[in-house]
Amino acid sequence: MKDKEELRQGLKANPKLKKWLDYVIMNQRDARPRWYIRMLAPFYQRRGYGSKIYSSVRMDTPPYHNFSLGKRSVIESFSCINNAVGDVIIGDYTRIGIHNTIIGPVTIGNHVNLAQGVVVTALNHNFKDTSLGIDEQGVSTQPVIIHDDVWIGANAVILPGVTIGKHVVVAAGAVVTKDVPDNCLVGGVPARILKDLNPQTV
Repeated sequence: MKDKEELRQGLKANPKLKKWLDYVIMNQRDARPRWYIRMLAPFYQRRGYGSKIYSSVRMDTPPYHNFSLGKRSVIESFSCINNAVGDVIIGDYTRIGIHNTIIGPVTIGNHVNLAQGVVVTALNHNFKDTSLGIDEQGVSTQPVIIHDDVWIGANAVILPGVTIGKHVVVAAGAVVTKDVPDNCLVGGVPARILKDLNPQTV
């Protein structure tokens, strides 16, 4: 971990080397790791005992950042996992549902269930400079954290910078734009608290 951080800092100090390495690792047109990097992924990814990633999952996980999947966790079919701009850390006994998209830096806890079509993204495209095209302005990131024991309903969207507390239910189709405290049900666009799930207050 420390060695990888030292390597990152060294590359930042040498932009020409970083650019060349980026070209070698990433297919610039497709914005994903080249085929030979994808073949090596099992050697640098961390996967816990009994975990499973279905063969149709698009694993855009170059070795720039960490990817780890906890024990007995599953990433289901047709999902896309991308750690090109930040770590993707998934805990134990967690299920990433069919056709999910996760773009780091994202940390997901233990016993978390994401239903179908959920998007969790820590990435935004910059767009404030109207003299440049949006695709010329780069990207920015704000980490997303999803704590333990969370259920996120189908087609929900979790936006950059959001932290979701423990024992939270996010209703189907919700767009979560701000932090969610522990023990509640949220829903809507933008999402708001619909119910307190704390047994002491219910």
